[in-house]
Amino acid sequence: MIASANARLSGVLSVLIAAILWGTTGTAASFAPDVSAAAIGSAAMGIGGLLQAAIAYSVIAKHRAHLLRQWRLLVVGALAVAVYPLAFYASMRLAGVTIGTVVTIGSAPLLSALIENRMDALRLTKRWACGAAFGLIGMVLICLAEGGGHSHNGLASSTFAGVLLGLAAGFTYALYSWAAWRMMQQTLPSRAVMGSMFGIGGLMLMPVLIVTGAPLLASVTNFGVGAYMALVPMFLGYVCFGYGLARISASTATAITLSEPAVAAVLAVVIVGERLDMAGWIGVGLVIGSLLVITWPTTTTYSDISEVGGGASAGIGGAPL
Repeated sequence: MIASANARLSGVLSVLIAAILWGTTGTAASFAPDVSAAAIGSAAMGIGGLLQAAIAYSVIAKHRAHLLRQWRLLVVGALAVAVYPLAFYASMRLAGVTIGTVVTIGSAPLLSALIENRMDALRLTKRWACGAAFGLIGMVLICLAEGGGHSHNGLASSTFAGVLLGLAAGFTYALYSWAAWRMMQQTLPSRAVMGSMFGIGGLMLMPVLIVTGAPLLASVTNFGVGAYMALVPMFLGYVCFGYGLARISASTATAITLSEPAVAAVLAVVIVGERLDMAGWIGVGLVIGSLLVITWPTTTTYSDISEVGGGASAGIGGAPL
């Protein structure tokens, strides 16, 4: 029981670190405004994914037969990995750092729960619903505050398009998180799963980088932004995320990443200059509150409930009520 609790705690902390690192991406991208969202996204996730595959090569080779048996999940996850950064960075460019991040990451836990409910027959719990409600209210307040105080390009249609792209990014994020988690439940180590999935996704993004990436080499600043995005939030962040995902459920992991938009909002205000009024700060607090509600430990651990029917009767987020 203690070992299970410690494993879950380490998983929660690892995903939280990843979320904080990811929260810096929008602010970092703002320092290279002449680099397209496609170039930023393909460089960040493409190069970061290939690096993950490189450091996990020996583990991937050792488990290649098992990975091939899970090829459907691997392909689904890799496709989602490739689409996610293109939608995410385009969302931030169109709607602003705060709105793009809030919509993408804030929608992911809800979409993840729907995926798990559909594919794994996992039920929603009252505790999860309460936490999700806090998160949703917080996201709405942040978006309203941001929309009222700052317009990225002065066009409501662009903001609306950015929100739609944010939802697409949230879905693909939830999808590859679920696919990776399902593969790990087949006794595959997280390094093999994340390395192979992100490596294939990174390869898919290389043509996009070749076509759009020239501005990354146009200045030291642009190159530095691309290098930071690939090495820190995408590479190091996803190493932490993969470690955590092996110890907690996909919906719990995506719920923890609700802290990312809070980080992004603070950085957008302090560094980028986006304005956030009192309602927006209340929204940030609610997002953090939703994180606490969903992840606060209970007397029953995820390991205990996952043994019942292979986890099918466990509550979403590992918090049975």
